[in-house]
Amino acid sequence: MDWILFGVFMAGCISAASSGAIFEPGKWYESLNKPPWTPPNWLFPLAWTALYVLMAWAATRVAMAEGIGYAMAFWALQLSLNTLWTPVFFGLRRIRAGMVVVSGLWLSVAGTAVVFYTVDPFAGLLLVPYLTWVTIAAALNFSIMRRNPAPGAPAAA
Repeated sequence: MDWILFGVFMAGCISAASSGAIFEPGKWYESLNKPPWTPPNWLFPLAWTALYVLMAWAATRVAMAEGIGYAMAFWALQLSLNTLWTPVFFGLRRIRAGMVVVSGLWLSVAGTAVVFYTVDPFAGLLLVPYLTWVTIAAALNFSIMRRNPAPGAPAAA
């Protein structure tokens, strides 16, 4: 593995992850009406750390291949949407807009996984946990949107 290339992809992932440190969930998120299957707060940083390592590893494997323009374009798109969701949902408190972003994120992660798989099947499979997690995040976003109908505000108890 090219560790310098991995480091560059990991730096991109760390940059995306920093939006979570800037826009923390806080009291607003805690006050929202959430489904009982909401993952515990402690799981999010552990899951995202593992997912970002897998994303960088997959990108490193694919980046070494020829004709990977679409693969890297999809990877850049999913990372951009990944970065955007946190400030939209937690920063702006726009649950519906967050749903739009996470829907685009899901599509771009699925596209990345498919394109990566065509270049390097193992790299495509490395993104399956990420797609699974984004599926859960989208379902959670949708459930929160349905349970908290007023834009940007939690539902009354």
